[in-house]
Amino acid sequence: MEIKSYSMNWHYPTAVRVGAGRISELPKACRQLGMTSPLLVTDPGLAALPMVEAALQLCRDAGLQAGLFSAIKGNPTGGNVADGVTALKAGNHDGVIAFGGGSAIDAAKAIALIAHQDCSLWEAGPGSIDASKMLPVVAVPTTAGTGSEVGQAVVITDDESHVKRVIFHQKMVPAIVLLDPELTVGLPAKLTAATGMDALAHNLEAFCAPVYHPMAEGIALEGMRLVKDFLPRATKQGDDIQARLQMQVASSMGAVAFQRGLGGIHAVSHSLGAVYDAHHGLLNAIVMPYMLQANRPVIEEEMARAARYLGLQKQNYDGMLDWVLELRAELGIPHTLAEINIDDAKAETIGAMSAKDVAGSTNPQRYNAEQYQAIFLKAVRGEL
Repeated sequence: MEIKSYSMNWHYPTAVRVGAGRISELPKACRQLGMTSPLLVTDPGLAALPMVEAALQLCRDAGLQAGLFSAIKGNPTGGNVADGVTALKAGNHDGVIAFGGGSAIDAAKAIALIAHQDCSLWEAGPGSIDASKMLPVVAVPTTAGTGSEVGQAVVITDDESHVKRVIFHQKMVPAIVLLDPELTVGLPAKLTAATGMDALAHNLEAFCAPVYHPMAEGIALEGMRLVKDFLPRATKQGDDIQARLQMQVASSMGAVAFQRGLGGIHAVSHSLGAVYDAHHGLLNAIVMPYMLQANRPVIEEEMARAARYLGLQKQNYDGMLDWVLELRAELGIPHTLAEINIDDAKAETIGAMSAKDVAGSTNPQRYNAEQYQAIFLKAVRGEL
């Protein structure tokens, strides 16, 4: 593989606390970060569940003046973040609890990043942010997929252009993460499968990225193994705490690994998510084999190594592709985008957006808009 970069970023001062019942440590975690009045940011679906009220009550019983903000879309927008900043300032909150799946966690991190800055969200970055004004964040994931709880970036949809934008800052990583598998037990099987396939996409694309980062490469391999061993269990038997825990770990590992880079799977799914507002993990799962086929000429060696590590019967590219297809079928993932009501009407738009998406910059080979459009059409029609 050609080495395109020798830099290895490794900025993880985050304390990740893993195990059933860790949610009980939420008040202590907030106090450790100097919070006296945290704002819990989540999505509307979770806000209606007892676990959110229980988390708020834990904080209030410990003397924290905890508030709630839950106006977050499945693909969070700049408007969601702006509304969250308004709520944070109105309640005089001094920190954020990012509670939920990747959408809520991304929105929460963006709120904490931008609330007291002089620049806009779309101008935010390492050169424009005053890190001393960033608010502390405790992350509590309730899904196992995005790994946003240990990520240095967020993905937010621009309301005006309908384009997903990536905002990055090395200090955006939450300071404390509580990985409590009991919070994921109620996640429906379809969402367990879709979010788990998101974790696989992160690890798989990181492993294939043509960037020199051997530590992230090793993490990606082990993350894929955890998905192989535990995602079917977590999906079929939702109360399997061991499987739920290992999938949370695989999710966090994927986000650490993709410091090495992502790829075309995410370039296409980001575009589809912005245009169709569909579930990110499900999009990754559907697009995955079509992008693997497109990349095949330059990833056969990597796929053979992954197949050997995973102990597949065929220890080559075909073995990995077969495993991905079999896993999708076992989890009930649709084979085509047409099955989730995405047709070819906006093929040109998706191709153009995908070619501009930052995730594609570390795809094993670069594609132009026409090539992305062709891959998208294959995913619509099921042409492997």
